[in-house]
Amino acid sequence: MHPKVLELAKMIDHSLLHPTMTDADLEEGCKLAVAYHAASVCIKPYAVTQAKKWLQGSGVMVGTVIGFPQGNSSIEIKEAETMRACRDGAEEIDMVVNIGKVLGEDWTYIMHEIKSVKEICVAHQAVLKVIFENDFLPEDKFKIRLCEICTELRVGFVKTSTGYGMVKGTDGRYGYQGATEQDLILMRRHTHPDVQVKAAGGVRTLDDLLAVRVLGVTRVGATATAAILDEAAKRFGGDVIGGKVGPAGY
Repeated sequence: MHPKVLELAKMIDHSLLHPTMTDADLEEGCKLAVAYHAASVCIKPYAVTQAKKWLQGSGVMVGTVIGFPQGNSSIEIKEAETMRACRDGAEEIDMVVNIGKVLGEDWTYIMHEIKSVKEICVAHQAVLKVIFENDFLPEDKFKIRLCEICTELRVGFVKTSTGYGMVKGTDGRYGYQGATEQDLILMRRHTHPDVQVKAAGGVRTLDDLLAVRVLGVTRVGATATAAILDEAAKRFGGDVIGGKVGPAGY
């Protein structure tokens, strides 16, 4: 693999979270992540143990999600989920904050929630990524305060979205923006350099990946890993692997 393509591959968390994905789909996704040298897979929590076996010796990390996708679990449940995930072998933890508490500006609760999960991650040498779900946050002040809290706690990453936070419009239809340029600029600006930024939701092409990298993003969540990196190989050199992304529609 061309060094530039490998550099881009190590920005990608290959997402294996769609509710309809079967165990066979998850195994296929892990094999794809290995073939493309992704940074990690972000897999459904029940499959962490199996993913460790599928990825053993590959250098691809295992990540999973907590309080996903709505963030409504109690702190105690998020702690239990995190403990189990870490014991099963998860190296990265993507946790959704309690969005209602954010909108209610109960920052004491949010601080306690993130700190509690981070302490478990630290004890197990896991990296914590805090998901804001920006589509649900109508004003920048909410995102800025979350950045400040995550900076104070020195989490591993702040993350834009789950990829599943559909917002119901006035016409009754559901829509989703995901990682917007405006939000990525804001999150990078208001977060300490020691805290990285992960973009999720909408990074589907090589040009999308290159664009967010310019904004200071160091990791993205993606299902289109194969398409992105095959295009990178065509553009920068190296072999086009031509692997499957997963079942149609992901």
